Amino acid sequence: MILALLLFIPSAAWAQYQGTERPVTDTALVISLDDALKIALSENTSVKVADMEIQRQKYAKKGAYGALFPQINASGMYSYAIQKQKVFFGSDDDSGSGSSSGGGMASMMAGLMEPIMYYIEQLYTATSTPFVPYVPKPSEKPATSGSDPIEMGRRNQVQLGLTAAMPLVNLQLWESLRITGDQVELAVEKARESRLGTVASVKQAYFAVLMAKASYEVYNAVFENAARNLKLTESRYNVQKASEMDLARAKSTYAAAIPNVYNAENSIRLGLWQLKAVMGLDLDRAIDVQGRLSDYTEHMFYDINEAEEATLDRNTQMQQLAIQAEMLAKQIRMQQYAYVPSLNMQLSYNYYTQSDKFNLSQWKWLPSSTMVFSLTIPIFSGGQRYHAIRQTRVQADELELQRKNTERQLRIGIRQSLSTMETAMRTYDAASAALKSAEKAYDIASRSYEVGKTTFTDLNNTELTLTQTRLQQVQAIYNFVIAKAGLEQTLGYDFTEE
Repeated sequence: MILALLLFIPSAAWAQYQGTERPVTDTALVISLDDALKIALSENTSVKVADMEIQRQKYAKKGAYGALFPQINASGMYSYAIQKQKVFFGSDDDSGSGSSSGGGMASMMAGLMEPIMYYIEQLYTATSTPFVPYVPKPSEKPATSGSDPIEMGRRNQVQLGLTAAMPLVNLQLWESLRITGDQVELAVEKARESRLGTVASVKQAYFAVLMAKASYEVYNAVFENAARNLKLTESRYNVQKASEMDLARAKSTYAAAIPNVYNAENSIRLGLWQLKAVMGLDLDRAIDVQGRLSDYTEHMFYDINEAEEATLDRNTQMQQLAIQAEMLAKQIRMQQYAYVPSLNMQLSYNYYTQSDKFNLSQWKWLPSSTMVFSLTIPIFSGGQRYHAIRQTRVQADELELQRKNTERQLRIGIRQSLSTMETAMRTYDAASAALKSAEKAYDIASRSYEVGKTTFTDLNNTELTLTQTRLQQVQAIYNFVIAKAGLEQTLGYDFTEE
């Protein structure tokens, strides 16, 4: 039963393998690494969002500078007096004439207010009669006593105004404008960080596809060798020069080689999807990558000692922390300026009118204008300004500790990348030397098996060594280019720079 199963599996697996769709077609768009980077920097969503954030901060900066210009506002007000306000002149006792001090004072106040009220009535009377000057009549007695209330104002009141205000001396405002400039610079640096991250992601996805293709070539070579050895073993078995055990091993080796080819094909397909995702392309778009992983062996000659001397001046995280530290320093100065007096100016021009009749054509509009200079001198705020400064200084100290820790972690990352690159170079050299020996050993074992001087087990062992050596070689190249991409991102190098 086992022998029959081994005889059946290779034929069924080969039929399924022949019908498997390849992940890359002839109509696919073949792109290089530079093409992939250019497309990603123009189509990637995170890059677009970062560019929009820069534009948003620029608008915010322009809007903040608008506080230096006059703020002009128009206003309008209408009020209707349901009950007019009333005022009293004189004392509550209106029976006495001039005998008491209260009555005398009331008579005197009534005599003083009588011409004033007369002119007010002439001013707000909405009639076309000419203005008549006040003529005192001493012989007449007042119509009302000093305790009677007098109504003030008119039923309808309308006021229209235009106000312009601007700061003349405001150190806090001027320092806040400098902070908005730093916010724009911070947004630019974050956009640069997004670009560097996109470049690193595209490189990783691109090299992953090349690695999957290289693995596919290795496993496909194993599959072809297994198919050729199975055919040879069947021929030798038919002429009774190979045992039934050798035939069973050849069939099992052949069947075991097929899943590896399937996995490699699936890795290529998944890698292309990931590459299209980071590039911002449609996932249904057929693409293929240009070149092979072995083409990057020329980049494996790297001066590790020179790379260890590289600085973090262009690292985007350190740049952002430096900008944030500058912003906190300016914020402390802005809070200290809260102790400094500020001077503002306001200019207002108003038109107002009052009338008991709702007749717009007969309303008399009277203008008024004022210019106000206001000086604000801070004296006491309950310690709010003082504690706000202390709080910001603590925040600046926290940022300094964070900067030191970030620099330490970046230094560790640089050393890890350099160590990985050095290990990959040594592994590649060892694997390249071992590959020649493994290919020669497999060639000898294959020819010896054809003439019956060696067993199928020996042939399998030499092929296994050859497969492992090939995979070690391509894995070393992949580890090197991935570590180098991470190092370039840490050092802040763009893909267009050496």
